[in-house]
This record gives sequence, structure tokens and C-alpha cells, in this order.
Amino acid sequence: MTNYNENISNNKKQKIYKTLNVSGRVIIYIILIVLAFTMVFPYLWMIFTSFKTGIEAMDTTTLKLFPNVWMFENYKKVFETVPFTKGVLKTMIIEISVIPIGTLVSALAAFAFAKLKMPFKNGFLLILLSGTMIPYAALMLPQFRVFQQLNMLNTLWPLILPGLFGNVMMMFFFVQYLKSMPSELIDAAKMDGANYIQIFFKIMFPLILPAMAVQIVFWFTGIWNDFFGPSIYLTQFASQTLQPMLAKLSSDNSGGVVGLPLVMCGSVISSLPILVLYIFFQKYFVESVAITGLKG
Repeated sequence: MTNYNENISNNKKQKIYKTLNVSGRVIIYIILIVLAFTMVFPYLWMIFTSFKTGIEAMDTTTLKLFPNVWMFENYKKVFETVPFTKGVLKTMIIEISVIPIGTLVSALAAFAFAKLKMPFKNGFLLILLSGTMIPYAALMLPQFRVFQQLNMLNTLWPLILPGLFGNVMMMFFFVQYLKSMPSELIDAAKMDGANYIQIFFKIMFPLILPAMAVQIVFWFTGIWNDFFGPSIYLTQFASQTLQPMLAKLSSDNSGGVVGLPLVMCGSVISSLPILVLYIFFQKYFVESVAITGLKG
């Protein structure tokens, strides 16, 4: 009789646990759905605003997501107002020039700091990282004067040359990632007669690819959305990159009333490459963050 009562009590406890488990999952999913919607809503608002008229886009009395009249010609006007294709092309030239070389330089430096035996390497790493604490505003004028003396203003060189020497934060990310890799791989390769260049490209480089994918996405996004740098060095409109051209959509169309839908059109178009890039690199992005979080 006692065993029978205990079985009934255990069954009741299991049912309660299952109910609580299901209820907890429902609550978690509801919270996640609400958070996801709050993150996606601004992007949806941007898309639908790009199809509105200027007056409707600036209407703050009502919160209407869908336009009353779909203004598809807004996208046509964007390409008529600014040389959008040229801006994208110039931005892509910077991306293609900077990211491959800068990423490789950062990875090689990270390999040296993480796996090689060098005197005072921790001190050198600390010096490099301390440079990130200097605000860009303090370096802006000296850099501008240097590129001015080199007659590089209104060219893409001021936006390309600094990136060719690598990225400190990317290098630090690679250092933490490489430290999680077993050093026995390097010792075994040395016993087989491999030098450090061979060790890096044949062993470490394939292992670091997920981390590279993450940093490439971040760096691509940073260059793609860069407004401050191009607005300083590219004073002529014909030489400007994508983001300064998007700003011109508003300034050339009486500010917000007419320009807001056009700015939204340009923003929607410019966000598409970033979305596509993230979709293709999402697998590596999640893998790299998971590995770094577990082992770093």
C-alpha cells in the first residue's frame, strides 16, 4: 500500500514538473518572440517608410506601418538623385583591398603573440591594445595633414592604407582564439620539419577560419557603414563612397519631408549586402562565438 501511494505521489510530481517545464518554455518563447519583434520592427519600419510619401513618412500623429499609397518610384528617384552605383563600387574597392590583406596581417600577428616564444611579447601586446584607448578625434587632424602632404585627398588611399597593416581588435580576437588551440600541433609539425610559415598556413589557418569569418563580417560592416572617414578625406562628391551619398539624399531634398523616404530607400538597398553576408557566414559566426566562449 505504501509503494502504491509513493507511485501515485511520484506520478503527480512528474506531471507537475512537466506542466512547469511546458509553462516555462512557453514563457521563454513569448519573451524571445517579443524581443525578436522589437529588434526586427525598426528594419520593417524602414522598409515600409521607403514606399511612403514625404508627408506620410513625417506624420507623427499616427503610427501606421503600411503606406496608404505605395510609392515604388522612390527607388527610381534614388538612382536619379545620386550616382548610387559608383558609391557602391568605390566602397567595394575599399572592402576588397583592405579586408584580405588586413585580416591576414592580423592573423599572422596573432599567431606570433599566441604561439611563438618572443621576449616581452605580452608588453608589446599591451602597447598595441593601449592604442585602442586613444580616440579617433585625437588622430584625425595629424592623419589628415599627412595624407594632405602626400596629395592623397579625394582618393581612396587614406581609407585603404591604414587597414593594410591589420586591425588591433581583430588581432586580439585571434590571439584569444589561437590560445584555445593545442600547442602540441605546433610541436608535432616542428618534428616533421615544418617552419613557422608552413605551420601557420597548413595547420593554424584552417583552424582559425571560423574566427576569420566573424571578423570579416564585422570589418565589412564597419567599412560599408563608414561615414566619418570618407566625409573627411573625400570632399568632392564624385569621389565619395556609399554613406556620404546616402546623406546627400536628405540634404538635396529639403531635409526630412521629401528626403526621408529616399534616405530609407538608400538604407534598404545598402543593407542588403550585409544581410546576405551574414546569412552566408552565420554558421561560422555561431561556431566561432561558441568555441571562444567555451575555451577562451
